[in-house]
Amino acid sequence: MLVDGKWESEWQPIQETDSEGRFVRQTSTFSDWVTPDGSAGPEGQVAYPAQAGRYHLILAYICPWASRTLMARALKGLEDSISVSVVDPRLTSQGWKFGDFPGSDSHDELIGAEYMHEFYTRSDQHVNGRATVPVLWDKQRKTIVNNESADILRMLNSGFGKLAKHDIDLHPQSLKTEIKELNTDLYEPFNNGVYKAGFASSQTAYDEAITGIFDTLDALENRLGDGRAFLLGDFLSEPDIRAFVTLIRFDVAYVGLFKTNRCRIADYPMLQAYTKRMLAV
Repeated sequence: MLVDGKWESEWQPIQETDSEGRFVRQTSTFSDWVTPDGSAGPEGQVAYPAQAGRYHLILAYICPWASRTLMARALKGLEDSISVSVVDPRLTSQGWKFGDFPGSDSHDELIGAEYMHEFYTRSDQHVNGRATVPVLWDKQRKTIVNNESADILRMLNSGFGKLAKHDIDLHPQSLKTEIKELNTDLYEPFNNGVYKAGFASSQTAYDEAITGIFDTLDALENRLGDGRAFLLGDFLSEPDIRAFVTLIRFDVAYVGLFKTNRCRIADYPMLQAYTKRMLAV
């Protein structure tokens, strides 16, 4: 991780645990925003104007947090306005790296970086913490705009205005409350819950995580039981993206790797059909 802008130790999958052995996720470091005209972000964040070709996403296909930003970019039709580079999925002693794995970029053309952490130190010479993906990079200012996937997802939906070729609204204001509640229901017990199970360092922490995961899956199965196509009805919205990136990895990765093996998504008929429906979008 980075300590005062210096890479100090080898990468470790576990970020931090509390006194009960529960996995604790690091808070994101950069929190600026992009808006159509450069006016302040939704909570008063410093913001910069949307411009075609100015912004760049750096991500890893293997990472669910990063892949949801790639989904939003495609759904909004922003491929021509926001470029992308992909790091190697094989983590090194210095974290994410550009490499030769199929589908990844062998080198970085923005600042000549070899490792992801170089983007962090270029943005803040005294930065502390892990160098995570995704990152939204400003080519003009040569700095990170934001490294929180939830923020980037929201920006891709509403921050790029007419640059978006598709008029889908993933976060309609009329459903703001419902989306916030569903996002909350998904995040801690499910999206983050699989990591809490996999990185638990006590039986109590593992049991708590497993309970949260499968309570959430049961609730989602029940929600879809009325025949709706997506989580909020017959239209795709932000919570669908948040749910899908964990669902699609569940049976093939988390069941074995993180021991979330009480049931598989294949054992939930509604969720299995929903995951296939999302995959086809």
